[in-house]
Amino acid sequence: MLLIGNATVLTFDEETPIINNGAVLIEGIKIKEIGETEVLLQKYPNAVFKNARNKVLMPGLINTHTHLYSTFARGMNSKTDIPPQNFIEILEKLWWRLDNTLNEDDIYYSALFAILECIKNGVTTIFDHHASFNYIDGSLDIIAQAAMEAGIRANLCYEVSDRHGQTKSDASLKENERFIRKIQVSQNDKLGGMIGLHASFTLEDRTLNKASELADELHVPFHIHVAEGREDLQDSVKRGYMGVVDRLTKFKILRPHTLAAHGVHIKKEEIPMLKKSGAWVVHNPESNMGNAVGAAPIKDFFDHEILTGLGTDAYTHDMFESIKVANLLQKHQLGDPQAGWNEVYNMAFNNNMQIVSNLLGVEIGKIKENFRADLIIVDYIPPTPIEKDNVYSHILFGMNGGMVETVIIDGKIIMDDREVTILDYERIHRRTREQARRFWERF
Repeated sequence: MLLIGNATVLTFDEETPIINNGAVLIEGIKIKEIGETEVLLQKYPNAVFKNARNKVLMPGLINTHTHLYSTFARGMNSKTDIPPQNFIEILEKLWWRLDNTLNEDDIYYSALFAILECIKNGVTTIFDHHASFNYIDGSLDIIAQAAMEAGIRANLCYEVSDRHGQTKSDASLKENERFIRKIQVSQNDKLGGMIGLHASFTLEDRTLNKASELADELHVPFHIHVAEGREDLQDSVKRGYMGVVDRLTKFKILRPHTLAAHGVHIKKEEIPMLKKSGAWVVHNPESNMGNAVGAAPIKDFFDHEILTGLGTDAYTHDMFESIKVANLLQKHQLGDPQAGWNEVYNMAFNNNMQIVSNLLGVEIGKIKENFRADLIIVDYIPPTPIEKDNVYSHILFGMNGGMVETVIIDGKIIMDDREVTILDYERIHRRTREQARRFWERF
């Protein structure tokens, strides 16, 4: 048993939201007991004790939309005479070329290094959306291998798109099917699978029909980009639909528990339709700002009780950063200093937890008895008291991923004193840089 004590424990449990000088006892993969440090020390004298004095102990963070394959884009020369001028050109000149260049080693090291960056920033669960049209069959197994080696929780999918032709589109659907069937018979509850789709404007009716039939057969939802750019909306209108939601609903893509990433250009008239579908939205504020596509109507989603989670779209692996920017973006967009406060908190600490519970089937996101022991220790010494009514203020204005000192997943210490313990981080870092250089030469 592992006992972490002398911490300010942020439980995210309404019954006892904060425990000063608190302790958490971990037995196996679950939280066995929480309470005051001295009480648990006396009760469990033989437990291994980890001292978290003057530090914050809280649940690991969850990222419900990211792209691990984007790792090698950092600092890369895009080799274009004219830089991208709009969202479509960003896709065509950068991302679609990148995902069509990846080979087996690229997939592995870009995933592994990105996962390690997630861990170093206190993220213990990710929902990844993968594309590698030069290497489709078996690509999700490569990412799953990286995830398991690093010890993180991961829900994976392959991005189906018709932009490279029907043959590769069909192969992408088969990769989703192969991986999901494999996951469904495995005993590994750290891995999950969904059917990945790129976006409505790169998907033809035939592919949407095949994907919908496959989802019915496998009993899984989708992970898809929805109305990220205005071009997605315009394409659906050109096809005779009200908008993207209208088209995807007609093909039963938007169904219970489907993750609809972005949602920036969903028409107001379509929001009740989205609610009725049972699909969920994942907000990615920094990516939307960086691509200049706009700001998602988060308040409208909440007003219609559409469950909305928070991701990063791989713009960062620091969910503390995404929380901060999501809060600021809503205030800026709506001209209201009160906007985004409750919504962003719920996205990061309630809704992401619900998404994991439903799609991975594990209870995480709270420090509560019998919940999985996915925890982080944050080296945060506040200038003011942390109390039950100001916990979120301290997270929002005081914490960042660089303060994360220890990461525990399923009761196992993955990072301790800012050093990744499960893998040789320095060796992987060196090998990743070598692989990135090779990738840049091929790009």
